[in-house]
Amino acid sequence: MALIIARVACAALGIMLAAGAVAQEYPARAIRIVVPFSPGGVTDNSARVIADSLAARLGQQVVIDNRPGASGNIGTQIVAQSAPDGYTLLLGFDGTMVINPHVFPKLPFDTLRDFAPVTKLGDAALILVAHPSVPARNLSQFIALARRMKSATFPYGTSGTGGTPHLAGELLKQRTGIALEHIPYKGGGQAIIDGIAGHIPLVFTAVATAQQYVKAGRLVGLGVPGAKRSAALPDVPTFAESGQTGFDVTSWVGILVPAKAPRAVIERLQGEIAAVLRSEQVSTRYAALGIEPVGNTPEQFGEQIRADLARWEKVVKAANIRVE
Repeated sequence: MALIIARVACAALGIMLAAGAVAQEYPARAIRIVVPFSPGGVTDNSARVIADSLAARLGQQVVIDNRPGASGNIGTQIVAQSAPDGYTLLLGFDGTMVINPHVFPKLPFDTLRDFAPVTKLGDAALILVAHPSVPARNLSQFIALARRMKSATFPYGTSGTGGTPHLAGELLKQRTGIALEHIPYKGGGQAIIDGIAGHIPLVFTAVATAQQYVKAGRLVGLGVPGAKRSAALPDVPTFAESGQTGFDVTSWVGILVPAKAPRAVIERLQGEIAAVLRSEQVSTRYAALGIEPVGNTPEQFGEQIRADLARWEKVVKAANIRVE
């Protein structure tokens, strides 16, 4: 019995030493962050902002590799099929990871099976804005208006079908019963242009996209669907303040790796990324993007992914949203 115990102890020690060696040796070459969208957007910039600081901490180059297409599915598939060695990371976006599985009939990856969460980089605040001609200055006033005009339908523009702004609008519609009609655009910028011109009365978009127009008075911020007001637009109330208690929708970005990546590598990445997110330089640049830094643990990030998959499944089914 003593011999068996000794062997087990030696095996456990060996595993611990091996894990420690992996963490110390990693990384030995450049690291690639695959961004499944084109350069220039909030999602892409959330990765670029941390790349240089992360490279300095890891002692290796961190390269941004944009692989756009199919609402993020192409780049995400590339990472799912990559070696689980910690040298290919995914810039995960909630639209791709927790909404696409419900709106696409078939995906080349499984969010829970093919990926291991590292950390959530941050939450990007959303906002519902209206053309100034709409006789409402906050969400509660708009809901009252929509209920009075029972025969009217209010179109709202978003960056496209199946994105977080689209589902936020559908959730608002389901919770309040008001008549909203989704108008998908090829990007939030185009929706904002039509909103400013008065071609559509409402736009659901990222705070970063709308803030300059709200500040200039060209659009009216009806509400922010997050847990607290946006630092970029502190005068715009939350949905909860307008009577929609518990309405908390943000668009998150985070880092994931292929499933079966070594735990020691995941922990090293999480620790270094969290430290980068705490820096004043990154916090300031994230604030300009409308992103609140997070840097949570792999377990906390994984728990949110599972919860969001369940939440958006219900909304998608109720709204019968499909992307062919």
